[in-house]
Amino acid sequence: MKILISNDDGIDSPGIRALARAVSDLGEVTVVAPHRERSTAGHSLTLHKPLRLEEVEKGFFAATGTPADCVYLGIREILKEVPDVILAGINRGANLGTDVHYSGTVAAAREGALMNIRSFAFSLVPVPGDENKPMDFGMAAGWARKALELGLDVPFPKHTLLNVNIPNVEGSQVRGMRVARQGFRYYANEVTRRVDPRGKPYYWIGGPYKGFEKSVDCDCNAVNEGWVSVTPLTIDCTHNDFYATLSAAQRTNGL
Repeated sequence: MKILISNDDGIDSPGIRALARAVSDLGEVTVVAPHRERSTAGHSLTLHKPLRLEEVEKGFFAATGTPADCVYLGIREILKEVPDVILAGINRGANLGTDVHYSGTVAAAREGALMNIRSFAFSLVPVPGDENKPMDFGMAAGWARKALELGLDVPFPKHTLLNVNIPNVEGSQVRGMRVARQGFRYYANEVTRRVDPRGKPYYWIGGPYKGFEKSVDCDCNAVNEGWVSVTPLTIDCTHNDFYATLSAAQRTNGL
């Protein structure tokens, strides 16, 4: 089995190293990751400037682009063939709920899903109130492998990925694995305006985390209760109910 691994925390992240070690006996592992942190890069490709690619050690490549760039280059330039599996992570921090639209980690897996490759995104989530607890990537890598084995054991629909979030608690405190739907996470909508030494304004956007949708079947709640959440995501963003409503309105109005 050929396994391609990427992330958005960068080639030197302990999370990507732990993930590579955890699956090293399952097949041929190749790691292609950004040369620096690219968190919240989303699903962007670098089209207007060249990219550089360096093999920093055997099987580990650093690229100057985004996580999606890394998967693109990994398949088309390094492997020169489609891998059996794409793994992204292990991310330092949550990729729960609506985070998936900004996440570079999820984007790396989504790039694989676009090509109908079995793709997985893994994130390690700090526990609220205990954010300073060291990140246990070894524990998380063990659960990542279990989620991978689960995903290898079932048929994957087209253009689908699994988004896996693991609570950063003692291994004995993880309650197990729960399949959950995507929830909603909320942040303060803040803009901080400052002035540079030359008198010109500049801005910091984004405020602190404010909580999540209180729904028992969502990924946010699962992780909050100590479960590893496994959420199937699809590329097709069509709202099927609204599609039917609009189609009926179109017919009714003769448009």
